Amino acid sequence: MGQQENAPDPVDVRLGARLAELRAEHGWSLGELAERSGVSRSTLSRAERAETSPTASLLNRLCAVYGRTMSQLLSEVEAEPAPVVRAADQPVWQDRASGFVRRSVSPPHAGLRGELVEGRLTAGADISYDRPPVPGLEQHIWVLEGALAVTAGGAEHRLDPGDCLRLRVWGPTRFRCSGPGDVRYVLAVVRP
Repeated sequence: MGQQENAPDPVDVRLGARLAELRAEHGWSLGELAERSGVSRSTLSRAERAETSPTASLLNRLCAVYGRTMSQLLSEVEAEPAPVVRAADQPVWQDRASGFVRRSVSPPHAGLRGELVEGRLTAGADISYDRPPVPGLEQHIWVLEGALAVTAGGAEHRLDPGDCLRLRVWGPTRFRCSGPGDVRYVLAVVRP
């Protein structure tokens, strides 16, 4: 039983393999990828070998280097896309370190520019991204429950249930659960 508890998550294993494939496709060493992404070689190596579950911030940095959104990357490690994905079958990814849970709502498809994501942040959770995965990415953030503070372009936007923020992301962003309870929101992402 102890061995199963320590076994890597199957999604992390597929994700690590895909990250290694992407690096190989670009012909980069771990050192070259570390320089491009600002992530240490050891962290990159551990993520590729699924020795650790990558954080949202780490995946964001790698997505920026590889020119894809996080949803694109995560959809590449899932099964063949279908036109309909039932709620029970929607891939869920969790960044345990930050309290972020991400559900890919849209059926994945590499050829489409838009996608829907359900995000959940636990009370007090605070996630910062140093750059967008794709410069000029359009985001629509619609809060369903709780309170969310989004900082982009040097301005903080406080969102309550029903509020929706639309922005293009060119630089750092921050998502913070600003209420006493958890926040649940829909993120509509449109690649440029």
